[in-house]
Amino acid sequence: MKKRDFLKSSALLSSLTFFPSLLWSSNKKDKVKIAHIGVGGMQGLYDLQTIASHESVEVFALCDVDSIELDNAKKIFPKAKIYSDYRIMFKEISKSIDAVIVSTPDHTHAPASILAMQKGKSVYCQKPLTHEVSESREMLKLSKNKNIVTQMGIQVHSFYDYKLATFLIQSGIIGKVRRVRAWCNKNWGFDGNIPKGSDPIPENLDWNLWLGTAKSRPYKKGLYHPKNWRKILDYGCGTLGDMGVHIFDTPYNALELDVPFTIKNNCRKPNGFGFPENNFVTYEFPGTKYTTNTLEWIWNDGVSAPKTHDELILPNKDNLPEQGAMFIGENGRLLLPHFMQLPKLIIDNKYEDLKLDSYNNIESVGSPIRNYESESKKHYHQFIDACLGKDETSAPFSYSARLTETILLGVIAGRFPNETLHWNSKTAKFDEEKANKFLSSNYRKF
Repeated sequence: MKKRDFLKSSALLSSLTFFPSLLWSSNKKDKVKIAHIGVGGMQGLYDLQTIASHESVEVFALCDVDSIELDNAKKIFPKAKIYSDYRIMFKEISKSIDAVIVSTPDHTHAPASILAMQKGKSVYCQKPLTHEVSESREMLKLSKNKNIVTQMGIQVHSFYDYKLATFLIQSGIIGKVRRVRAWCNKNWGFDGNIPKGSDPIPENLDWNLWLGTAKSRPYKKGLYHPKNWRKILDYGCGTLGDMGVHIFDTPYNALELDVPFTIKNNCRKPNGFGFPENNFVTYEFPGTKYTTNTLEWIWNDGVSAPKTHDELILPNKDNLPEQGAMFIGENGRLLLPHFMQLPKLIIDNKYEDLKLDSYNNIESVGSPIRNYESESKKHYHQFIDACLGKDETSAPFSYSARLTETILLGVIAGRFPNETLHWNSKTAKFDEEKANKFLSSNYRKF
């Protein structure tokens, strides 16, 4: 059963205090007034338009450090107030808005979201939730203390194929899972030469505001804004932080995992500037009711990913999808391609029918849909419905902060190639003291 459906039928009835107060106080609202931070690029504009497609949304304010992107969004939503600095925006209109959507580069996710939550606003923040592990912990704590509606932007979390895979794993289709192998052939790394010098800053870009809390750095054309920041340590989280969040999400959710206790990344030596172009990360997790005593999780990225392994060989000599995850259980394997493809059951190296009609409550998963536009709206609209007290979010910060922490631990392990790091979840520290300095960063005053 999907987490949302289970919660509706049990916890919702038994303890109202577990849910954000906004669910119960805002039933009289007919509109959710939103402020959107980061309206540029493909993701920012898409987030804005998809959230705004909900009939109960009023776009009240738009904020972006790029005046061209801001003007483009203003043309679509001419009544919205516009800002280049989210801090000024909050000072002027915080009493007029209900929710904030954060679609900036990763390093600004937490600073903007934390400020919004401190003012009691519901927050929809793109993935990965934060740039630093310490920020994930802080956002988890703050969202709980403020008792507000939150959602991380992993829209495939609400897609049919991923809900089906979660249902099947939790129904025991392959028995207890001992290992997950996940991969992505994208390359959000930078193994080249560290750039020198500077280029003129475009008139449309406020470079100081784009840097935000990150350390000061000269502008270089085409390297940071608007596209390649994911490759750079100070701004993104590499391929693991980008696609890993999507691909980890379903196994993490289905197996009800917490954070790992060991992490090792086999990659090139750190260069102090960009992420490795190829990562091979091994996590060890404490077991759950859906896994063996411990669970091994192996992540591989880069253009040649994944590395060949017997557990990844498909029947009929089929090719692996370019991105996906393989659950390896006691009684077989379940392949989950990324994305919008049905999971495939493999037993004794043969494909087997999923026999969905044989499961009770299979209707809770929904119906197969092969339309990205209609599927992706679900996750965004779920957030707005939660703000209106009509639903609850399926990827709140109570869940997504732990998922993000897991991802970021693998990113940090990339600074210590082929060395096993030991994580203590209670203290939020590594046993290896040298790694602890990468759990947070000093915010620049800007």
